[in-house]
Amino acid sequence: MYPYLHLDAVETAIVHVLGVLALSMVLPYVIRPTRISHRVFLYLGVYVFALRYVWWRGTETLAPPGFTLDFLASWSFFGIELVSIVGALSASVIMMRHRDRRAEATANTGWWRPDGAPRVAIMIATYNESLEVLERTIVGAKALRHTNKQIVVLDDGKRDWLRDYCRAQSVRYIRRPDNKGAKAGNLNHALDVLAADRVPPDFVSVLDADFVPHQGFISRTLALFHDPEVGLVQTPQHFFNPDPVQHNLGLSASFPDEQRFFFDHVQPARDAWGITICCGTSSMIRWSALREVGGFSTLSVTEDFLLTLVLRDAGYSTVYLNEALTEGLAPEGLKEYVTQRGRWCLGTLQIARTKYGPLARNKLRLRDRWSVLDSSLYWSASFLFRLAALVYPLFYWFGNVIVVNAPMSGAIDYFGCYYVWTMMTFNLLARNMMVPVLNDVQQILGAIPITKAAAIGLFGRRDQAFKVTAKGGERDRVVVQWGMMRPFLILFGLTFAGLWAGIVSDSFAFNDAGDGKVVILFWSVYNLFVLAVTMVTCVELPRQEMHVGDKPERSIAVLDGTPRRIWIVGLTIDTVRLRGFPYGAGARGRIRIRDVGDVEGYVVAETRDGAQLHLLPTAAQREALFERFYAQGDSPGVTSVRRAAVLRDITERLALGRRVG
Repeated sequence: MYPYLHLDAVETAIVHVLGVLALSMVLPYVIRPTRISHRVFLYLGVYVFALRYVWWRGTETLAPPGFTLDFLASWSFFGIELVSIVGALSASVIMMRHRDRRAEATANTGWWRPDGAPRVAIMIATYNESLEVLERTIVGAKALRHTNKQIVVLDDGKRDWLRDYCRAQSVRYIRRPDNKGAKAGNLNHALDVLAADRVPPDFVSVLDADFVPHQGFISRTLALFHDPEVGLVQTPQHFFNPDPVQHNLGLSASFPDEQRFFFDHVQPARDAWGITICCGTSSMIRWSALREVGGFSTLSVTEDFLLTLVLRDAGYSTVYLNEALTEGLAPEGLKEYVTQRGRWCLGTLQIARTKYGPLARNKLRLRDRWSVLDSSLYWSASFLFRLAALVYPLFYWFGNVIVVNAPMSGAIDYFGCYYVWTMMTFNLLARNMMVPVLNDVQQILGAIPITKAAAIGLFGRRDQAFKVTAKGGERDRVVVQWGMMRPFLILFGLTFAGLWAGIVSDSFAFNDAGDGKVVILFWSVYNLFVLAVTMVTCVELPRQEMHVGDKPERSIAVLDGTPRRIWIVGLTIDTVRLRGFPYGAGARGRIRIRDVGDVEGYVVAETRDGAQLHLLPTAAQREALFERFYAQGDSPGVTSVRRAAVLRDITERLALGRRVG
């Protein structure tokens, strides 16, 4: 291609990739992520390189037709990959647009004046959560600044202690005689109870039992209902604890939780298209619209996503306010983490088979049907492709089966350009959210149960049950999830054995399998890295209560009768670490905490530069601590990747793993 430079095919391919890489280093200085034209340019580039790659794969890398294992393996993997790419390209179209409604909310705050403030019911649905989890949610809901509100606890666990606690907190408590319809049924029963009130609410909000609203949640979401066509306002979900991937890999301070990309980037893009998805908790709903459509449908285990379509079918819109107005508890265990995502997968594919599906007769717009199809493609294809990418190289190592018959030059040129441009686009427009290996691990962890859920959702009975995601509980020791690790351990062992045998032994396929051998070699090495990190993630580390937003603060401690100025660090509901004076164990007194007051306590342990204090807050002070931790401030946690810190944290985690072992 460049005869005057005398480059061979590999060198030419490298030049192409370096050209794309050089462009990706320049574009951040000229691209503005909020400008639609710039976003369209970048995602059109994704389309060009993706279609270029697909054409190459379909015309130059597949086994010839015939009754052979090569043909079966080669074409089946290409088919899975193709569907996955179609899903990615669909998502790319959605991501071309972006909308931020924060200014609109500010401009329309208090639109109901001079009439009285709308009546709002905050519905907290609960089934098996502990008082520790429910307490902060109820206290946070009571602290909402909106005056015309009522807090309603919907107890599907029929617990007398919760009824008594609600009475003591002066919040409304509702239980029903059965559990028919699961969460949707619980919510619908509460709606019927509220409808019988002398004055029913104007708006209702749904909070999961582990989600705490910030004090401005009601006023900010209500502002967008100035438009009478708006039926629902969704806000992002933030988490005050790291998810299992962050925690088990030691990345809590350098790598975002798995849902940040969806809530911070996908939802604003969907809002620009008018296809915002209701995610249940952290939403506000117009009462009249909800009653008009008959409440929450029980046709899917994801009643929230389905409500989006039901409202749209009735002529109402769903909008998104990208503002940190609630924070909750992410699943702390891997099993719960995977179970939750399996339920989302099952529910989405159930919806695709209902009367609100993309091919059904309904009043949905074309873009609404596309929304369902896009979500269905993600759940049914992305995770299956991740599994296939781990399994198919084994056919080569142990059966001499050619999966991808491609020269290294072609792989570098076609796949390399596509990969570099796509990574550049997503990291440029989504604040460095994409990290090789780590993003693969996030998907691979749940790939097996999610793929199973996808099959059930597409072909199984429609009335599938689901498990409630457990939250909270004691997690004070190392737990190895052998059941989850086992398939990854087996794949790692097989990949390593095949790779090793293929390199050192002439009896294996490495030396006689054609041009695809180098591609399979690098593919397998990458899989080993991904599987190794995935297995490390399956070792669950102990957790302790933490509040990401807390910063050290100056304070005054009066212990054993002597006042001293000290620093507060590591503040929790029950403990605080003091720095500045080495108090001895057993010292008693009080510590002044901002927004809480003087809290009694005693020293339980002396530290090198201070002491660990056990707090004895009053009931009012305990509630004030809850409000400070969860109902105030901005979003907790990490919202973008800190690349330099990721490598450091991973290294420290591996060092910890050696010590634990």
